[in-house]
Amino acid sequence: MPLRFGCIADDFTGGTDVAAAFRRAGLRTALVFGTPDATTVPPTDCDAVVVALKSRSTPADEAVADSLAAQRWLRDRGAAQLYFKYCSTFDSTPRGNIGPVTDALMDATTAPITLHCPASPANGRTVYQGHLFVHDQLLSDSPLRHHPLNPMTDASLVRLLSAQTRHPVALLDRSTTDQGVEAVRDAVEAHRRAGVRHVIADALTDDDLAVLGAAALELPVVGGAAGLAEGLGRAHPATGPATAGPPPPQGRAAVLAGSCSARTLEQIARFHAAGLPCFRLDVLGAAAGHDVIGSTLHWYRDQSPDLPVLIHASVSVEELAAVQNQLGVDEAAAQVEGMLGTLASRLVEGGVRRLIVAGGETSGAVTTALGIRAVLVGEEVDSGVPWTHTTTKAGDLALMLKSGNFGAPDLFTRTLTGASQETT
Repeated sequence: MPLRFGCIADDFTGGTDVAAAFRRAGLRTALVFGTPDATTVPPTDCDAVVVALKSRSTPADEAVADSLAAQRWLRDRGAAQLYFKYCSTFDSTPRGNIGPVTDALMDATTAPITLHCPASPANGRTVYQGHLFVHDQLLSDSPLRHHPLNPMTDASLVRLLSAQTRHPVALLDRSTTDQGVEAVRDAVEAHRRAGVRHVIADALTDDDLAVLGAAALELPVVGGAAGLAEGLGRAHPATGPATAGPPPPQGRAAVLAGSCSARTLEQIARFHAAGLPCFRLDVLGAAAGHDVIGSTLHWYRDQSPDLPVLIHASVSVEELAAVQNQLGVDEAAAQVEGMLGTLASRLVEGGVRRLIVAGGETSGAVTTALGIRAVLVGEEVDSGVPWTHTTTKAGDLALMLKSGNFGAPDLFTRTLTGASQETT
């Protein structure tokens, strides 16, 4: 089966999100974690393969090198088109990494121009007049501006991307998209002739993304969030059905959360309100040398095996700032990732067979600790939040990697107990 789409995602939950989008579009999709090499073998007979990196917040030269390695691996497997998936909030800084990585991928594929659109209407992210909105607020006015590693205080995508690339950036506004696929193609071509290399496209609805996807189907490199990827996928006839993944295996269930996003904090609160067992990790204690992992595992062993458990380092913006001020941003992140990665290994070794992980950096730490290189993407539980299925040394594992801001407030309780706490 020919590989139609090769995708490079700049973090692990972003990889899960875009893999779910391709699967939603009817494509059989595999997800590979980390920079692949000759020994990396994805599931067979796929229309799309997503390589999920941890390149969103690394130095730009490292992000470029890892992305080019993934590009070469996908090229050698016959990928006809390359999709660069980044966050729907355009998480980046003036140093990158969206601009440098996109430029490098375009140079590697000799692409003269590319289309960008981080809109994800299902999750409240839209682009209008080149500005990114979160529901009815500009990104720069929304709670999502408080990213711990990449604070987003500007909503102008043209301005944000222009700071990251030496090439011209232009806008394709919604009035063009409203005219249909050919009008978008003509506008992109006009920008190419004018010397533009990066085009930011407006999109308010999934229909807008379908138009953009069909118009961009022949571009060697396209960039954006999961919404545009789904538009591309729907414009390409699938070679076969996106087979349903196996049901989550039986066994203990757990949630590991490192994200401090407002939605993850809400999901933790719902889990706790349901009377389910929760344990908050002491990051400062771990940094001081206390055996936090040991005490956490002792607590876990005391819980009923019939109930899901939640272990988290997620705190409010104010509490996070206090920890970062004491330890430093990098050390605080390293402490959280190290503890959650170790706990994931110990929990799976101890019989956990359904595992939800909240947060992009946390997901990277967990999959690395578990030695997971590739998974098959299964059914979505919420938009952009699918189960994936793999096998570890301890046995079969159903794994859900959730972006911090994704999922309904009752995601954890509904998914692991079948009980919804949504109010009407």
